[in-house]
This record gives sequence, C-alpha cells and structure tokens, in this order.
Amino acid sequence: MGSDGDRAATAIVTGAGGWLGQNLVRALAPERRAVRCLVARAEDAPLLELVGPSVEVLVGDVRDPSTADRLFAGAGPATVFHAAGVIHPDGRTRTFFDVNVGGTQYLLDRARRAQVGRFLHVSSNSVFGANPTADHRFTEDSPFNPYLGYGESKLEAEELVRQSHDRGDLETVILRPPWFYGPHQPDRQTQFFAAVRKGRFPMVGDGRQRRSMAYTASLVSALLLAETADAAPGQAYWIADAEPYELRHILDSVRTALAAEGLQVTSRQPRIPAVAGAVAARADALLQGAGRYVQPVHVLGELRDTIACDISKARRDLGYEPVATLVEGMRTSIRWCLERGARL
Repeated sequence: MGSDGDRAATAIVTGAGGWLGQNLVRALAPERRAVRCLVARAEDAPLLELVGPSVEVLVGDVRDPSTADRLFAGAGPATVFHAAGVIHPDGRTRTFFDVNVGGTQYLLDRARRAQVGRFLHVSSNSVFGANPTADHRFTEDSPFNPYLGYGESKLEAEELVRQSHDRGDLETVILRPPWFYGPHQPDRQTQFFAAVRKGRFPMVGDGRQRRSMAYTASLVSALLLAETADAAPGQAYWIADAEPYELRHILDSVRTALAAEGLQVTSRQPRIPAVAGAVAARADALLQGAGRYVQPVHVLGELRDTIACDISKARRDLGYEPVATLVEGMRTSIRWCLERGARL
C-alpha cells in the first residue's frame, strides 16, 4: 500500500451480509475492479450481487479453512476488510471464540499466504469494558478490561492481528467502533426503534450514563481512510461520533427522528432502577461463566454503564470526521426500515 490515496483494485470483505458489511460493500463497489464478499447465509447473497457487477459473493463459514482458501484464491494484493464476527451468539459463549478468534486466525494465515496489501480488522469497545467513571473517555492507551465472552474473544482476535503485524506478516489496522446505527440494520435495532416509539424501552437509572455511538457511514469512511493512511499500519483507532451521548439523549433523539418521519411517538419513558442493571450484569456473568448467553440479560446489564471514547487519534492520523448527526443518522435508518415495510 505505501502512500495516502493508493487503493487496492480488489477488496475482500468478510461479514459482508452484516450491518457494517452491507454498507461497506455499497461504498466499495463503484470504485473497485472486484469486491469479493464472504457471507454466512445463502439468503444474503442475492442482495449483495445486485449492488454491481464488481461484486462476487461466496457463501461459507469463517471457521472453515477451505472457505478462507476460496476467499483468497487469486486475489492478489487486495485489501481485506475483516468485519465478520459474532456479537450475540445463539445460546453458547463458545461461539464467540470459535468465530471471533478462530475465524480471524484462519483469515490472517490465508491473507499472509496471499500477500495482501493491508488487513483492516473491525474490533469493538468491549475489549475495554465500561469506563471507570462517568466523565472518563477511553483512548487507545487505556488498559484492556474485556467485558465477558464477547470482549475476551475480540481482545484475543486483536492480539492475533497485532502479532501478525509485529512479525512482518501483514500490514494490519484495528478499528474499534461502539454501538452502531444506520441503514441495513439487524432486526434487534428495528425492535429497539419500535420499543422506543411505543414507550417500552427502559431507561436504566437516571439516563445520564454516556454512550459513544458510530453511524455506519462514518465507520465506512474510517475504513476507507485507514486503508491508505501512511500512519495507520500497526495502529488501533477508536471510531465513533464526535461526542458520546447520555442515554436519555439517545432515546430522545430516536423519538425525534421517528416523529420527523411521520410516525406517532409516545412520550412515555419507562424507568428501572440502576440496581436492576447491576443485577442483570451479575446474572450475565454467572450465565456466561457456565457457557450460556442470554441476550436480554446481557443488554440490560450493559445499559447501566458509561462506554465512551475519544476519537482524537483517528482524526489526527486518518483525517476521520463523522458524517452525520445522531438525529440525521437515525432518520436515515428509520427511512430504510419504512421503505422495506418494517413495522415500527
């Protein structure tokens, strides 16, 4: 890769059927000779194939070495955008490690053999857990404190990526986004919108806990910048909106965006005490310690926390800037839902 502005003619995207992947492929397709996509489900392939003639879709499991072989066969000096991962597994915590760690290892090995140009790894805020105080923001120099199975698996994957760079195998860059929002969202985000609109989504405590969020188009922009930035190899970056938001502001913004798109929105806001979040977090830890994952318990446990980051390094090294305000991004996401007949 070598200098700012040089982009590989071929892009390889894992997790292409996911929230980020769908947005990324649409940004890559007009400017690349080939965009080779890996999806886990056959039903995700047709929508991506319609994006453009440069898009080739492979269906396979990132945990399968033969899938990695097919993905990199004849790819040449491509850029790899590794966005595949499991956030909410189907009941078993083991899946975090099989996919997020084992899958990353297979991809790094095949990318090294294929002599790709740069390997961009999408990680997570969960490698740092929750901020120690309400006014604290994570930087890239903050100490790791992975939160339960997902955080531990993403930290192990990061360590593999860093080792690959340190050995000279690959040029690697790690990007750490927090909570996404934007088009091509999964059902859980659509359910979140519906719950807020109907006054059913709970606010834990007083709602002053802060969360950094990342609009998907902003994250796509950061990935494209990191592909070519001279300063990026071997580095990790927080990628998010300009400032973290209080949880109560996030919920108000969703209500504002829903109303702006013509939907009837209740002002009712259920509240549950902060101690309920603490109880859920304890239950989540016990369940995961026994190898079980229960999504509602996990989500409730996290809602009590401040998870906020500082994006100064990405601004300095990559020239990164968020591309939308929270309400603008939420409105775009809501319109995407409505255009597809989603019931909000």
